[in-house]
Amino acid sequence: MRGSYSDSALPADLEKIREEIRRHVAQYGLDPFEVIFEMVDSDQINSLAALGGFPVRYPHWRFGMDYDQLSKGYEWGLQKIYEMVINTSPSYAYLMKSNSLVDQKTVMAHVYAHADFFKNNYWFSMTNRKMLDTMANHAVKIRNFMDRHGQDTVENFIDRCLTIENLIDPYLPFSGAKKRTAVSSLMDPQQEQLPAEPGRFKTERSYMDSFINPKEFLDEQKKRMAEKIKKSKTVPAEPQKDVLSFLLEYAPLEQWQHEVLSVIRDEAYYFAPQAQTKIMNEGWASYWHSKIMTERVLDDSEVIDFCDHNAGVLAMQPGRLNPYKIGVELYRDIEDRWNRGKFGKEYDECDDLMTKAKWDRGLGLGRKKIFEVRRVCNDVTFIDEFMTEEFCERLKLYTYAFNRRTNQYEIADRDTKKVKEKLLFQLTNMGQPQIFVKDGNYQNKGELLLWHKFEGLDLDSKWARETLRSLAEIWKRTVSIETEVEGQKKLLSFIDGEFSEKFL
Repeated sequence: MRGSYSDSALPADLEKIREEIRRHVAQYGLDPFEVIFEMVDSDQINSLAALGGFPVRYPHWRFGMDYDQLSKGYEWGLQKIYEMVINTSPSYAYLMKSNSLVDQKTVMAHVYAHADFFKNNYWFSMTNRKMLDTMANHAVKIRNFMDRHGQDTVENFIDRCLTIENLIDPYLPFSGAKKRTAVSSLMDPQQEQLPAEPGRFKTERSYMDSFINPKEFLDEQKKRMAEKIKKSKTVPAEPQKDVLSFLLEYAPLEQWQHEVLSVIRDEAYYFAPQAQTKIMNEGWASYWHSKIMTERVLDDSEVIDFCDHNAGVLAMQPGRLNPYKIGVELYRDIEDRWNRGKFGKEYDECDDLMTKAKWDRGLGLGRKKIFEVRRVCNDVTFIDEFMTEEFCERLKLYTYAFNRRTNQYEIADRDTKKVKEKLLFQLTNMGQPQIFVKDGNYQNKGELLLWHKFEGLDLDSKWARETLRSLAEIWKRTVSIETEVEGQKKLLSFIDGEFSEKFL
């Protein structure tokens, strides 16, 4: 990867356009971070894209591989990156030098809307707004480790960490940290002293003792007490979703390994809200760039070019979801519904289709509502709350299945509930399986036991094996995961370099 980013000042004509668009952004009520635009060529923007939008990241082969893939895609005409913006304060955005003037205007309006979303959406509120400096510090730290311990050694450990970087809890930053018992107390457990006979009732008449305190009752109470003590000594006491945090706290890591894993975890949490709000964020930016361009900025001679490029961005093929299209159309639908009062008990209970189609209470609450939605929702709540049957019909959102006879994907179901269920399933937990740490001292051997929360979809075997292998290298002992196959519990384990499977 190569390229210099010193050529950051906008040309005079683009600076004038930027100032104009910034005024329009404020007039519409948007409140973005200040944005610093930099002009880059295709080589530079591909380099930035490979690094997640940051000019400096820690050294690793995957960034070079991503850069090579992006460069070839651009050279062969398969893809082109028009813009890029990162969630920092101020936000940094990159404009392609080769863009047409219409594209530059569109990108600026689009970027300012992204910066507004970053600043005001709840799910970004816990992110590090100085991540540009943090990424540079991470790069220096890991380069120092490579100088000290060898590039291959550190890079191989990073490989293991990247395999499990998705094993975090995206909601953890909003819940507060909880204290946990040290795992060392479990690996060398102290004998707990049980009461001789827990649950025994006192009696002054010995002949009544067998009736008041039957042996079966005392045995049951003793068993419950033993299970309670055992559970209290389990680490974690309840299944813990942030696997990386658990490893940082309990895994036998060298200091430099602890630091590297901490870097991977910090960056995973920084990027998590972007995955949680992809549809909303792109929809918000598309909504506002369309409005600003068509109502304030476009010259008459630019309208056709803008419409042509914008239609390409929002195009959606049957069977595929375009987050730009779904997002912008849903915002527009919400605005229209709240302007006309098409919500609430009276509207929902109306069963006359003609009346509902003409429904208009003239409330004019649409703009206020979409700003509220932008502030509090993520993709899951956005889709769950506001995707209606009428919306799905208008955008032809159906569930599809592959027909082997025709060798094509065909509509399998038009039921809105099933469409929403399938989409929400894909969005929940960013599309990843729900994995928890269940026991850090499994079978009292210091082994690590994970639990897959089964939600109707089997674990991918290849993914599960690579995850177990990476975890075992970090944990230094056997690692297992409990899942479900055809209604029966199954245990997958990685023991001494070998995989094993058994039904429980």
